Amino acid sequence: MKKLYFLGGGNMCQAIVSGLVKQADFDITVIDNNADKRAHLEQTYGVSTGTDLPELQADDVLMLAVKPQDMAAATASVKSNGALILSIAAGLDIATLSAMLGNERIIRIMPNTPAQVGLGVAGLFAPQGLQAADKQIAEQIMQAVGQVHWLDDESRIHAITGISGSGPAYVFYLMEALAQAAQAQGFDEKTARELSLATFKGAVTLAEQSGLPFGQLQKNVTSKGGTTFAAISSFEASNIAAEIEAGVQACVARSNEMQSQLAQVKQDG
Repeated sequence: MKKLYFLGGGNMCQAIVSGLVKQADFDITVIDNNADKRAHLEQTYGVSTGTDLPELQADDVLMLAVKPQDMAAATASVKSNGALILSIAAGLDIATLSAMLGNERIIRIMPNTPAQVGLGVAGLFAPQGLQAADKQIAEQIMQAVGQVHWLDDESRIHAITGISGSGPAYVFYLMEALAQAAQAQGFDEKTARELSLATFKGAVTLAEQSGLPFGQLQKNVTSKGGTTFAAISSFEASNIAAEIEAGVQACVARSNEMQSQLAQVKQDG
């Protein structure tokens, strides 16, 4: 059984572990300084934990799950010995990680928070020359908590960050806006939440099952001159779609900026 180590036991680590333990394909150990996190992981998922990462072997797998700004300190004493490295840290490119670890066998991963319920989307990038077996391992790990999409260029990590990586927050923003609108129409807070949640869930399920383009689904419930038409016309007059696109672009730009800043910090250090 292949050994899989997590450096960092936060929410994303716990989400991935929760999916992987159902497969029983990996011998999992989570390294974290927080005693409460370690106890939770041991009791909930039955995995091993510790405070110090042992010296790795070439056939081991290490997932880097600490905050980007803490990565240099967290990996300072890591002896990877050619182990496969999987990084879910935003903003740290493969060149920077390779310089930190003295290892070029690295795959970058941009997951998202619905991985916590097994419905995540992850963008993965592997540099040229990496073995297919390594990519298969990364894919197996991330498929335990959702969908996997391979990217053909490392720069595409920024793009998928702007869509699926940060996307759940956009959806929650819209859900909150609809719930607030419901309260403005006289519904109490609990009912407003239920109405918003059920509306989003039902619309997503309908879109999945119908296979129709999103625009067509919208047209199917938008009769010209009707009630929905009035709402959509108001959205269009306010350029809501353009504002969402601008928000995505702002996210992508910030992702690029963070990567440049973190690379500069590494150089200065």
